[in-house]
Amino acid sequence: MRIKLTLLSAVPFSGAAVAASAERITAIVDTTTPASDSAAFVQLEEKSLHDLRQAIQGSQPALTRDILEKARQGAPLADNAWLKSSGYDFAVKQQQQAGIALLESFNSLPAAVKADSLAVVTQINRDATLGERHQALADAEGINYLYFLSDALGPKLGQAFLTAYNKGELAKAAALIKATEISTSAAKAYFHYPRPFLQSGNAIHLVPDHVVVKDDKPYSASGGAFPSGHTNTGYTDALLLAEMLPERFVPLVDRGARYGYSRVILGVHYPLDVMGSRMVAERNVAHFMNDPAWRKLFEEAKTELRAALARECGTDLSACAQNPAQDDSYRDPAMKDFYRFTMTYGLPQATPHRTALKVPDGAEVLLEPVLPQLSAAQRRALMQKTALADGYPLSGGEGEQNFWQRLNLHDAVTAAYRTAN
Repeated sequence: MRIKLTLLSAVPFSGAAVAASAERITAIVDTTTPASDSAAFVQLEEKSLHDLRQAIQGSQPALTRDILEKARQGAPLADNAWLKSSGYDFAVKQQQQAGIALLESFNSLPAAVKADSLAVVTQINRDATLGERHQALADAEGINYLYFLSDALGPKLGQAFLTAYNKGELAKAAALIKATEISTSAAKAYFHYPRPFLQSGNAIHLVPDHVVVKDDKPYSASGGAFPSGHTNTGYTDALLLAEMLPERFVPLVDRGARYGYSRVILGVHYPLDVMGSRMVAERNVAHFMNDPAWRKLFEEAKTELRAALARECGTDLSACAQNPAQDDSYRDPAMKDFYRFTMTYGLPQATPHRTALKVPDGAEVLLEPVLPQLSAAQRRALMQKTALADGYPLSGGEGEQNFWQRLNLHDAVTAAYRTAN
């Protein structure tokens, strides 16, 4: 294996250091699974999975794989009629082409980088714990629903979210969030890169489903690998909910990264696929948040969601969003290390380009709901200050490729909080 899994450095190291680093990441990830030491968090995970299975099964006598493959979020969970009546045009093909352009540097990556990416997914996939595989399966097969977001809200708000979602009290937000996911199908066809488990001589372990359908069928996936469609879904959903619930902005952004990590655990995506989809999701959300017509729908959905959650909490959202530290895995300071890791997955940094980070017009809108006290110029400066170093795969030199690969939303917001306090 050319590359060894590292935490914050792209410099390969070996022996005990490699084992310690991999163990450190696993320890962080395990706290966000049913293997958590927190009874309150595990209860929330179990409730989320139970509700997901019930939503998929519906009125059928048993949950089968055929039912799973046809299941979609509909009434009462999502008010698709409201969204359709708005007449809003998501201009999907145009956004898909923008995503392809954003990821064009994938085609010029050296073969060694792609080999390193295969080595990393192999290590993460083979070393994954039972808890990690359990969570990865729930993430994968719950893609058409929003249940996975509950654990990033913490036990109190997470339980309120599940209750409100099941009642259809978040129906506008649920419809808008799902409709704003821009499919990566066009990009997959364009880049046409085979998945890890299809590579010659691969050592990937396909994980049997003993969690959702429980038929022990090895989880697999079709179509191209790059970029990851599931990661695009998970990161888009998490980021949009973060914009509606700034009280949990950082945990939700971390949940988006954690969802992408699930794809690597299952061995169906490389780190590069996950990194690319994070870039596309961030770009897409910024695009829509700068569109007044979409923003009007967003504000209506956000108002409904926040009112419903406050009712279910029986208190204001700021109080409901707080939990004892031991029960709030996604507020663990160690998640900073995890998020930074998922920006590169330890893939090597090329000879650093000294490119000055240029924030695209309007990108700062992503920080507006969570940092309303800052001006647009201050939010842009914060993005520059906390950005990932230059030269990692997919940064693509100058322009938007460079920015979206290097944007660190976790550090930007936490840095602002530290300054304010």
